[in-house]
Amino acid sequence: MFKFIFDIDTWQEIFEGIRKNMLRTAITIFGVMWGVLLLVSLLGVARGIENNFAKLFGDLATNSVFVWAQSTGKPFKGFQTGRPIQLKSSDVTAIRNNIDGLEFVVPRNRTQSQVIRGLKSVDAGIFGDYPILDKVEKKNLIYGRFINDNDIVDRKKVCVLNEDTYKQLFEIDEFPIGIYIKINNINYQVIGVYKPFQMGGPSGGIHIPFSTFQQVYNQGNNIGWMMVTGKPETEIDQIEMDVKLLLKNLHQVDPEDERAFGSFNLGKEFKKFTGFLTGIQFLTWFVGIATLIAGVFAIGNILLITVKERTQEIGIRRALGATPREIKQQIVLESVFLTSVAGALGIILGGLILFLIDHSSAVTGDEPWLSNPTVNIPIILVAVLLLIIFGTLIGLIPAHIATSIKPIDALRDE
Repeated sequence: MFKFIFDIDTWQEIFEGIRKNMLRTAITIFGVMWGVLLLVSLLGVARGIENNFAKLFGDLATNSVFVWAQSTGKPFKGFQTGRPIQLKSSDVTAIRNNIDGLEFVVPRNRTQSQVIRGLKSVDAGIFGDYPILDKVEKKNLIYGRFINDNDIVDRKKVCVLNEDTYKQLFEIDEFPIGIYIKINNINYQVIGVYKPFQMGGPSGGIHIPFSTFQQVYNQGNNIGWMMVTGKPETEIDQIEMDVKLLLKNLHQVDPEDERAFGSFNLGKEFKKFTGFLTGIQFLTWFVGIATLIAGVFAIGNILLITVKERTQEIGIRRALGATPREIKQQIVLESVFLTSVAGALGIILGGLILFLIDHSSAVTGDEPWLSNPTVNIPIILVAVLLLIIFGTLIGLIPAHIATSIKPIDALRDE
């Protein structure tokens, strides 16, 4: 077999057959190439979306739920409908002690205030936070550090700025650490600057120690909301139900009251999106392979036509001593060659398209919607293997027809 593959006469015959039908061969190759290009491009785009999603949420504990208090929707134990509920620090302790499967419970507070430095000012969200926030919502620090335990214990007036606020209060590349700014007419020393969470939301603000926030804004034991994170093996849906049921019990709320406590289940939304990505990948494989098979069948049809046109030639070769095995090998080799060339062109063009997509945002300056849209080498190898298998199988059909014709009948063919 290997001797036949490396025989120069075999390849001369293959190329001669291709040369006689250049347009037909080119159109056929285009069909397979388009299938491979589509498969590579769609898989790369799906991977780029997945990478970008991981980049956006990579520093956030996704197995989390945000819980906050609202007002009651039902009367209960003498309390009227519409009673406002206020979360307390004791609620955080109760949740830690009574709910199984927890990893972190992070209480938070927020207000809006004017921030001043010299003649510059900006309105910003001010957050009272614990150092543990950096574990569930990792801060990408540009300068300095995040809040630590000493800041909490000593109620220090220090702050960590988000990048946007830093740019509005400081000169370009100005070193901000140790500089004082005014928040609500109180001086705070800047200890860090971070790049905010790219999906926006409540993380893009100025962070001060939780204890300092409670003291400055006279919050006592009140908290605005909490972020509850479950262990990886724990169902966050169950934690969400358990936390809200415990809070209802602590605050004398009807267990059936769905309005008293609001929540946002990040884990559930994350699962929806990962399911969406899985669906995209499945659809990509389905469409790509279907298009690929259609192109390979086109090659099979072309080879059938070629065999019909070369009936006399095949008869002469058989009469001169060519075995049916050699005839089959040549036709199958031609099929595999055409599919391999088409596959290589599809892979190259698909990679070029992904390269252009990846660099288009760098040229335009827009926020990229894809991140590193690439296709893994094993997937490329699988695609190549499928092409070889399909090319071999489809080549067997015209090869069988070619060898089933008796030499004497082939010579008489007009």
